[in-house]
Amino acid sequence: MAGHIQDRWYKTVLNPAGKTARVKTERYGTGMRYRARYVAPDGTERSRSFPDKQKRLAEAWLTQMAADMTRGQYVDPAAGKVTFQQFATQWLASQTTDAATIVAMELRFRLHAFPHIGSRSLSAFQPGHVRAWARALKDSGIASSYQRVIFANVSAVFAAAVDDGIIARNPCRAGSVKAPKLDPRKLKPWTHQRVVAVRSGLPVQYATITDVGAGCGLRQGEIFGLAVDEVDFLGGVVHVVRQVKMVGPHLVFAPPKGGKLRDVPLPDVVSHALAAHITERPPIEITLPWRTPDGPPVTATLLFYSRERKALNRNYFNMYLWKPALVAAGVIPEREPGERFTKSREHGMHALRHYYASVLLDAGENIKALAEYLGHSDPGFTLRTYTHLMPNSQDRARKAVDSAFGSSGADEDATVPVAA
Repeated sequence: MAGHIQDRWYKTVLNPAGKTARVKTERYGTGMRYRARYVAPDGTERSRSFPDKQKRLAEAWLTQMAADMTRGQYVDPAAGKVTFQQFATQWLASQTTDAATIVAMELRFRLHAFPHIGSRSLSAFQPGHVRAWARALKDSGIASSYQRVIFANVSAVFAAAVDDGIIARNPCRAGSVKAPKLDPRKLKPWTHQRVVAVRSGLPVQYATITDVGAGCGLRQGEIFGLAVDEVDFLGGVVHVVRQVKMVGPHLVFAPPKGGKLRDVPLPDVVSHALAAHITERPPIEITLPWRTPDGPPVTATLLFYSRERKALNRNYFNMYLWKPALVAAGVIPEREPGERFTKSREHGMHALRHYYASVLLDAGENIKALAEYLGHSDPGFTLRTYTHLMPNSQDRARKAVDSAFGSSGADEDATVPVAA
């Protein structure tokens, strides 16, 4: 057993005969009787007090501390006193990811984690506390996909606390704790008629945004950040190199999601629409900071911009342009005076990417190529998202045979040869 245990109710003294004797101290009968002490790996002394009749418990505690240090699993008991909110705030400040992601995480913590678990010290967390919080998250009514993002952010904080030696285990990874499940509903892509109807509902100067989304599969921010010199009309390619992002209330230029620059085929129909758009509404130079509000200024000649001749703000665009177009197309109902529009997360501009994916898959495009065009770093994610849109094997078999015999020049009365 490492360390030692001090009995604060008794002390050892020499009596007049020169022999040792145990006598009561001034603290006898008051407060904790035993103090267990040991030297931590950093060279500092740590201690814990135990009441009367719990000397064996103090000894067991010291033995456990010694075993943890031997196995390299030692956790400073005092470090765990920091609250989840305190540690999460420090953790956020140390992140090196892009500023927009940090702002988004801070908002999730502030709205959905700190009010429930922020004041609890890290060492006091048990799986039951996380289960109760996860249930409250589910009952809040927010989308299951967003619940999973929040849960993953909270789990990342606990994982960092484990790495820093503040707690021994991540309570989010306990066997009895289940991460929020994704909504089992399969996404249903828009029809061509709906795409056309929404396009018609947008102001004419923004209608071509729909063509780029549905015909090239670009994300909203990538469309807003698309410059005229990144559209290769002769080569039939769109170079996706930037997006317009929001960092808090500020607009910035940034690389595409995941930093994945890519080239996307430019269909003729989109090429013609862009050419007409440029004629009617010439591109203008717009300057925004790069990545962060205080980043270096970058100038791009954007195809799409606001009536104030500034970069498009997604919050304004979605509320005052996109949703009215959804109403005009009959996708969502007209809002009542003083009320908000009906929630329509599945009908945001991302629906144009889903439409693009469905068209390519129906035409026989492979998942790897589709993932590249969409800017997905993992083709497996693309497959999991769109696998239900792929023609099944029976459809492919019928089409393959029909195509082969339809182009063979055989008579209509000819029969398919059958093996003997």
